[in-house]
Amino acid sequence: MGSAPTPGSAERKARMEQMRRAERTRERRNRILTTAASVVVVAGLVVGGLVLIDSQSGSKASAASGSKDSAGGSEGSASGSKGSAKSAKDTGHFVTGKDGVRIWTGRLSRNHVTTNVPYPMHPPVGGDHNPVWLNCNGDVYTEPVRDENAVHSLEHGAVWVTYSSRASKADVAALAAKVRKTPYTLMSPYENQASPIMLTAWGHQLSVRSAGDPGVDRFLATYVQGEQTPEPGASCTGGTMR
Repeated sequence: MGSAPTPGSAERKARMEQMRRAERTRERRNRILTTAASVVVVAGLVVGGLVLIDSQSGSKASAASGSKDSAGGSEGSASGSKGSAKSAKDTGHFVTGKDGVRIWTGRLSRNHVTTNVPYPMHPPVGGDHNPVWLNCNGDVYTEPVRDENAVHSLEHGAVWVTYSSRASKADVAALAAKVRKTPYTLMSPYENQASPIMLTAWGHQLSVRSAGDPGVDRFLATYVQGEQTPEPGASCTGGTMR
């Protein structure tokens, strides 16, 4: 005798299909924009070359003056970078709700950085991150990924499923199957975490012991492109593998 459909499963399936269609549309639009931008760049280079030839006689004086100004600006830029790095440290703490979801109550900065970030929690739930996100369109990674790229995916509204060596092979396989059919999710091994299995969204995190925990489906339904998303609708493709 078959089991009854899960309440809300039809709505969730429709929502997943809608997000898939939106992602495909976004990819087509990005390809068109890239082609158009290339044409504009070529035209700009041609015009720029003509202007350069006409203005060559006065360029030396302008370059000398600009060089002095640039030196001063570089010093200011370096000072600003130091200030940004100093202010990028996130402060706060977790508060656990009745559903077991831990919510970060402090500040989560959103600067783009190319250095390693000393996140105060593992896996990180937000903060400064790499300019390039990880592909998170149901992507399952079998090797650890960089925190900084994964956090950028969280900013786009993805849920990051992580597991340690304490998770069973059966649970890992079940989670991978679930992630592969859910847009705006990604999965990777993560040894430095408190529980065998954890689900992370921007500012939110849930620890579970098995893939069959009902909290897994609730977390995905609530936080995939959920209200916590800083950049709803941002792409989960066209990023990087690592």
